[in-house]
Amino acid sequence: MIVLIDSHCHLDAGEFDVDRSAVVARARAAGVRQQVVPAVTAASWPKLRAVCQQDTGLFPAYGLHPVFLADHAPADLATLREWIERERPCAIGECGLDFFIEDLDREQQQLYFVGQLELARAFDLPVIVHARRAVDAVIAAIRRVGGLRGVVHSFSGSPEQAALLHKAGFLLGLGGPVTYDRAQRLHRLVQNMPLEQLLLETDAPDQPDSGIRGERNEPARLHHIASEIAALRGISLDALAEATTANAQRLFGLPAV
Repeated sequence: MIVLIDSHCHLDAGEFDVDRSAVVARARAAGVRQQVVPAVTAASWPKLRAVCQQDTGLFPAYGLHPVFLADHAPADLATLREWIERERPCAIGECGLDFFIEDLDREQQQLYFVGQLELARAFDLPVIVHARRAVDAVIAAIRRVGGLRGVVHSFSGSPEQAALLHKAGFLLGLGGPVTYDRAQRLHRLVQNMPLEQLLLETDAPDQPDSGIRGERNEPARLHHIASEIAALRGISLDALAEATTANAQRLFGLPAV
């Protein structure tokens, strides 16, 4: 069986409270042996830690998501440092910038984002980055801080931005959106980007693929996403799985499976 890694799944979300163990079992049956579970707020970290302790294939990342700006306080950055020192997560995130939601204060977003980038550099950890209509600003922040590596998840930028991120040591996470027929720009990106820059993700319970449009997403769907991306690149599913699994293990320092 192929071995897949879901590089971005919010398995701690309330949508999974009723059947989380079954969700993990379905993922394993579909070849998804490991999942990276990023946080969104400081208040969510204890639950996320408890969820990841339930299975050896679940790896937590702790961070402050820009969309939940109203839930953050400056002291959360100091608390995040304490969590990193104590818990030794595989990454910092989900962090980043969101310029799609107009009433999210951009200056405050930058404060939290740069603060998390600086922690990532200090602890030599990768960052999991959210960049919605903000890829240029994300690239600029990454360059200013320097000495970073990570992934821009659910990437929807240009080939030129993708190349700049690759040069900066950042991979791209792609998931459900690439499976839709209308996503021609994403299709071209997937066909031409370096395979060593690609990570697979579901962003479950969000961003369902075309086969479950409008339904709750879950990590088992990564197999469908991988199949679609392999077809777009004209390679076998085995080859895509091997490469993207190696990419995820290298970036996040995950154990062999």
